[in-house]
Amino acid sequence: MRSRAVLIATGVNEEGYREILGLQIGNSESESSWSEFFEWLKHRGLRGVDLIISDQHGGLVQTIEKHFQGATWQRCQTHVIRNILDAAPKYRQDALLEEVRGILHAPNKQTARLLLEQVLAKWEEKAPKAMQILEEGFEDATAVLDDPDRYRRRLRTTNGVERLNEEIRRRERVIRIFPNRESVYRLVGAVLIEIDEKWMSGRKYLDMSEYWQWRKTKEQEARPVNQEAPAIKRVG
Repeated sequence: MRSRAVLIATGVNEEGYREILGLQIGNSESESSWSEFFEWLKHRGLRGVDLIISDQHGGLVQTIEKHFQGATWQRCQTHVIRNILDAAPKYRQDALLEEVRGILHAPNKQTARLLLEQVLAKWEEKAPKAMQILEEGFEDATAVLDDPDRYRRRLRTTNGVERLNEEIRRRERVIRIFPNRESVYRLVGAVLIEIDEKWMSGRKYLDMSEYWQWRKTKEQEARPVNQEAPAIKRVG
């Protein structure tokens, strides 16, 4: 009996509907497994990726940077908060949770940085390890603050993927041990097809109208301004 990793990618398409992008079985959640998975997704037509949300799995993050250059990586805030609290004394966790949420839910990056400085100064002696995790993970955990406010709630975490994984685990408990790879694909694939159909026939996950206008404006602002040629005066 060998343990395998089931790699699943979900996304939000141009119209705002969620989709199951793909499923693959790997030997582990290693960099090579994720790299093979991403190559397969791109071969099937995946392109134009703007934002990727995941936890901080070493092999996964490195592979994202390699295969999706130019895309923003948002570290799952649920995982960040969990890591911070796990490193803090238990009797301080409730108070610290409110402080950390204040940073992550700030209206913009500038405010988030100001709150970060205040929290670090207040807690660095009370929970030094937790503050180190917070400071090191700040930029990746607040990447979503650069996006329009109306989209942030659903782009902060991988909670949607976690719920998807829970549904798969619930279905697979009946079988417990799969005889071969094909049986894994049949069961997990059937679950994903069912969920994908539900997503595509239901309500939009995100209203993308504001997003495309925001991105267009952002691209225009980033475009270098064409300088006018200097005027030449003719003498004589």
